[in-house]
Amino acid sequence: MPLPPIYKDLQYRRLWTVGMLVGLTRWAEILVYAVFTYELTQSAFWVASLMMLRMLPLALLGMWLGVLAARVSRRRLLLVSYGAMFATHLTLLLVSVFGQVQVWHLAVASAMHGVLWASDLPIRRGMMGDLAGPKRVAQAMSLDALAASACRLIGPGLGGLLLAQVGLSGFFVFSSMLYLPMLMGLYRFTEPVPAFTPVKRSIGALFMGGFAAARQSPVLLATLWLTMLFNLFGWPVLSMVPVIGQERLQLDPQGVGLLASLDGVGAVLGALLLSSAHRFRHGVIYLAGLLSFMVLQMVLALSGFWLLTACALVVMGLGQTAFAIMQSTLAYTAAPPGRQSEAMGLMTMCIGVSPLGFLGVGALAQQWGAPTAILVCGVCGLLGVALTWPVCRACLRTSPTPSPGAG
Repeated sequence: MPLPPIYKDLQYRRLWTVGMLVGLTRWAEILVYAVFTYELTQSAFWVASLMMLRMLPLALLGMWLGVLAARVSRRRLLLVSYGAMFATHLTLLLVSVFGQVQVWHLAVASAMHGVLWASDLPIRRGMMGDLAGPKRVAQAMSLDALAASACRLIGPGLGGLLLAQVGLSGFFVFSSMLYLPMLMGLYRFTEPVPAFTPVKRSIGALFMGGFAAARQSPVLLATLWLTMLFNLFGWPVLSMVPVIGQERLQLDPQGVGLLASLDGVGAVLGALLLSSAHRFRHGVIYLAGLLSFMVLQMVLALSGFWLLTACALVVMGLGQTAFAIMQSTLAYTAAPPGRQSEAMGLMTMCIGVSPLGFLGVGALAQQWGAPTAILVCGVCGLLGVALTWPVCRACLRTSPTPSPGAG
């Protein structure tokens, strides 16, 4: 008897809603913090540093959280982390009412939200997989990815609108209120029994297992290397979009929010297109997503026109989504049998190099301006692929994307 669609499962809908609301808060918050920080400091380096602090926990805590999730209640971990963020936003609301918000307040809040972000893959999405089971896991993750893409589309525009219309205090009222349904949903959530009995391995064992898996699989090695290149020279340049909007295009906060939403348009389009891209190979989509992103980021750097900048961001969002969707798929399918968890742990480490990328683009932008920083990163990224092509091309040795009905 076929299983019902996963979206009919009440527990799944609760987790999905929590993820959607926190994603909406995250992308609105990123835009608001960037605009406020740049207005206060006129420093592109500080803008990039806030994003770096948001990503740093992914490198430092990603694998630790995965180990912790195998030992204690995952629902309880999420309640504690979401409760801490609710308290943080209430504190920022109080500070902003008295007009005392400083950049270091936002830096601390960014780092705390980074911990919440790092917990998403091993904890919230892990429970989604347990609820869905092997036959519905692709459906569950696709729906979650679509919600995440929609939040990237709506969040920055919403953040810019709130900052322009009701100010920083009004934004913190909004964000604080959003955490209430998240906490309620988690409180009423019933934690599922894991699909597989979790193996309680140490961090050291996970590291060594991941490196062994990469040595055994050229496809996995290529995937991990391209992930590092993207997180060093690609993804961090999006932190410069608010600077480009204010400095080069002379946009107000609402206009900057709209501009920063445009890569989300591409992300949604990419998620919809890839849902039917069954005849293409995983590695082809993965590599094409990375290369298109880096080429278009150079267009973004050179553009002085709003329309061309907007088109570049839309295509960059499409490329980023193609890259992101295939990233986990390749890491999982290319890992030697029985080493999937180690491969995913190593993937988390590779994504975790992004703070270096944010620091680099911020320092370059502070010295030579945001457009030059974006251009330099694009050139370095494409050179990195070209110089290591014998390693990178291994990811092309993959089979086509299976159709949803494939068994």
